[in-house]
Amino acid sequence: MEHMLRAWKIDKKKVHVIQRDNAANMKKAMEQLGVPSLGCFAHTLQLVVQHGLLAQRAVSDAIANGRRIVTHFKHSPKAYAELEDVEEELNVEPKRLQQDVKTRWSSTKMMIDSLVHCKRALQAYVSDSDSNLPVTLTGNQWSLLEKTATVLKPFQELTAQVSAASATAADVIPFVRVLTRFLDSESEEHRGIQTMKATLLDAVHTRFDHVETEPLYAVATMLDPRYKDKFLTATNLDQAKEALKVEVMKMEQELKTMPSGEGVAEAETARQTPEMEAGSSTSSLGSYFDEILEESGTAGPSEQQITPGALFQLESYLSEPPLGRKHNPFQYWRDNQARLPTLAATAAKFLSAPCTSVESERLFSAVSLIIDEHRSRLTPEHLEMLVFVKKNLPIMLGLQPGHTVEGSV
Repeated sequence: MEHMLRAWKIDKKKVHVIQRDNAANMKKAMEQLGVPSLGCFAHTLQLVVQHGLLAQRAVSDAIANGRRIVTHFKHSPKAYAELEDVEEELNVEPKRLQQDVKTRWSSTKMMIDSLVHCKRALQAYVSDSDSNLPVTLTGNQWSLLEKTATVLKPFQELTAQVSAASATAADVIPFVRVLTRFLDSESEEHRGIQTMKATLLDAVHTRFDHVETEPLYAVATMLDPRYKDKFLTATNLDQAKEALKVEVMKMEQELKTMPSGEGVAEAETARQTPEMEAGSSTSSLGSYFDEILEESGTAGPSEQQITPGALFQLESYLSEPPLGRKHNPFQYWRDNQARLPTLAATAAKFLSAPCTSVESERLFSAVSLIIDEHRSRLTPEHLEMLVFVKKNLPIMLGLQPGHTVEGSV
């Protein structure tokens, strides 16, 4: 890591945070390097589902049987053709059975969804005396799979949202609060899955009990105009506000030593994303976001005397109601940079941090699109340049994350 920082001429003091996986050796390495670091939120969600739900014997047995059924049809075109004939006879919309990857719970959720969709066809297929499935699902196992699919839907939605290129560290605390609210709620439609929800709730508390006390998350959340202080619990709110004040005052001092206009440029260019990838209007978690925002109300100025300068900007910002979830926080800070210059510069720093390492994983995948059997003589240096351009050119052109620039480099 130190060699990499030297190669890119990055002063260690300027490193805000390094996104890492949750392995103990990586966490220790970042501590020895002397830089702040955060674990991948998507990976932690993976651990919550794996250890909180899929590790249950009854659930894992049902999934294992479903996996064997899918594998049977994947390996037998004849059996698949027969299943499609059954679907046609029953007027079931054709849907391919999805094979899962054991280490990716989201793929297991997709496999379960495909099995549940084909339930009638599979049951009719099994009733045929000529069927040679290696295993069948009992009525109890079918019910268990259907309940598992229901309880995992919010986790699937959150994983998709935090994996977006526009997701930041500010999303972690609100998403954990909303997920906790969902798992702790009781309703008629969730009858029969309360035990599953309770198990997952325990896993969420175990894995995410520290997020509100982590300044990198708390300050980022406060500086996101969609959230502000509305998603922080009362026990941690004062601590988060104090951390934010410290960072704002620190930024004010830094801006005084910067050449004129440099701080403005940083605020305007940080994480330029023209359009946010907000949750779908049909999201099963949207109502929980609204509930928490309504409960929190609008924060007014604090009882202490409002100081001039940076802290006045802070009190003014927090007294305003939060934006809607579909608004772009980066656009908000560009529009309000002149009114709240110190806060805008602080936001540019804290909202620059992603909450997952998904974008890095996507970058690794992009390499396979650049180097192939027809371009096997590319040198590592040229390959690195091409990957850098592929990733950063759309950002420099002000395009949406994930947008592909036509033409060759």
